[in-house]
Amino acid sequence: MENLFDISGKVIVITGATGVLAGELAQYFARCKANVVFLGRNVAKLDSALERAEKNNPCCCAFKCDVLDRSSLEHVRGEVLKKYGRIDAIVNGAGGNMPGATIPDNSNFFSLDFDAWRAVVELNLGGTLLPTLVFGEVFQAQKSGVVLNFSSMTAQSAVTRVFGYSNAKAGIDNFTKWLAVELAKKIGEGVRVNAIAPGFFISEQNRALLTNPDGSPTQRGAKVMAKTPFGRFGKAEEIFGAAHFLISDASKFITGIVLPIDGGFSCFSGV
Repeated sequence: MENLFDISGKVIVITGATGVLAGELAQYFARCKANVVFLGRNVAKLDSALERAEKNNPCCCAFKCDVLDRSSLEHVRGEVLKKYGRIDAIVNGAGGNMPGATIPDNSNFFSLDFDAWRAVVELNLGGTLLPTLVFGEVFQAQKSGVVLNFSSMTAQSAVTRVFGYSNAKAGIDNFTKWLAVELAKKIGEGVRVNAIAPGFFISEQNRALLTNPDGSPTQRGAKVMAKTPFGRFGKAEEIFGAAHFLISDASKFITGIVLPIDGGFSCFSGV
């Protein structure tokens, strides 16, 4: 019987593959017997992630790669094609924030560090666009492939403080929709572009902002939970199903969407 959700054997390149969400997603895909290509900048973390993944699929591999370095990305593309002969999907999971691109509670917009803002936008938006340019050329030749981007709840409404990150993720929403149309019209329906938009998940970057040392929510964390109908933060494994669906043939007539994974955060007015 046909299984539209079967992704075994698919070659899936994942940037930011040692992070909390993209990293756990990469491990999940390996457990589904996909041939996962782990990309990241930290060799020790890559080695550890690959060792873990190979317990489920020995055909996975890893490369040190900077998502803002085109020559690095092109080198990896060549190596992946040599190893597997094709690429079925690129998951753009690399990203992050930095203090200078945020607005502290005790300050305002005019304290923004423009250079930090530019770096955050470049990492998140540029670090999504450039891998898509490089690996998308394979999809153009194959006339098939999936781009899956990481957006955020910070893109869809004004979440205080995280200014640069919000700007970049809003750009990713627009990029996702724009590119979905561009590729469908110029390559065909075999190439799809979608995004997932996680709500609030605990990572090393935001842990101190959202939780106290004893695990209880900070004042900001409590506000997030009050705005989330489920009343809690997300768990990494709760992005797996949506990402799996958008990578698989089960979503073959879906392109240009940004799918919230947020416990209802995006649909609740807060009153």
